[in-house]
Amino acid sequence: MNSFETFLKQRSENIAAISESARILEISNQWVQEVSAYKYIFNYDWFGRPIIQMGSDMIAVQEVIWRTKPDLIIETGIAHGGSLIYHASLLAMLDLCEAAENGGAVDPRNPSRRVLGIDIDIRPHNRKAIEGHPFFGYIDMFEGSSIDLGMISRVKTFAKNFSRIMLVLDSNHTEAHVLAELEGYADLVSPGCYCIVFDTAIENMPEGHYTDRPWGKGDNPLSALRKYLPSHPEFSVDHEFDGKILIGNAPGGFLRRKE
Repeated sequence: MNSFETFLKQRSENIAAISESARILEISNQWVQEVSAYKYIFNYDWFGRPIIQMGSDMIAVQEVIWRTKPDLIIETGIAHGGSLIYHASLLAMLDLCEAAENGGAVDPRNPSRRVLGIDIDIRPHNRKAIEGHPFFGYIDMFEGSSIDLGMISRVKTFAKNFSRIMLVLDSNHTEAHVLAELEGYADLVSPGCYCIVFDTAIENMPEGHYTDRPWGKGDNPLSALRKYLPSHPEFSVDHEFDGKILIGNAPGGFLRRKE
């Protein structure tokens, strides 16, 4: 075993050990609860656009993208567009890496890899900023409800041109909505690729934490997953990411489709 293999083995052991520490898990959950009151996830930008995510989750998503090398990322929920730009930038880096390996070139205005964002309301100022961004060449946007049957059909038609598909669910966080998104889109995820369901951390928040939202404890993305997964054995939770991330918004939300 060389030094790098030793490092990876030690890291894997560390992740497994920390996952079994009830104290660390409790502290991590408490931290997420405390900063949620201050809208901590609003604090960061990605290439100039607000990205409403935790940094640890972003690093983990990057690992998923590097491992699986998707050619299409479908994302429900656009907001200010930071997450679209984030995914587009990572696909651009994949293209650059492959071009360097193969001696080719990348045209960022007409790439083959795509990010498809879906939102019920793409506000004009956000659309303008996204369309004017240097990474917009990688992005398509559909406006409408992600659970509308017409939208699901439109997305599935769009997805027919791609072979490695990843799904990110981050729009309305009620159980019914997330369950409908899973039933509508999860079958598009390619074997070996991931469906990432954000905001499962809502389940760990105290009762009454969300006073201005329709979701909360018992009615959220994690409760949707608990109903969805038993009848969909093609997906399993990749718990390694829970041990890696600890402080994040998607505990139990990294689903890998079996090969």
